[in-house]
Amino acid sequence: MDEIVVYEKTDGGVAILYPAPDCGLTLHEIIAKDVPLNAKYKILQRSDIPTDRTYRNAWVMDFTDAEVNA
Repeated sequence: MDEIVVYEKTDGGVAILYPAPDCGLTLHEIIAKDVPLNAKYKILQRSDIPTDRTYRNAWVMDFTDAEVNA
């Protein structure tokens, strides 16, 4: 699965969810299970995420047009 989920943490940070390959769940089932309720999230491609994790605690994401896990 090349899609990942990026969601807004309660502290304003960004969390990245990498679904396990062949887990048997759809991406939306994974979101319902693992993304906190009422959290804003976006589905992106793995290639959209920087590979250099040096400044990962400084990453930001615009969630203004994001879905909400309800």
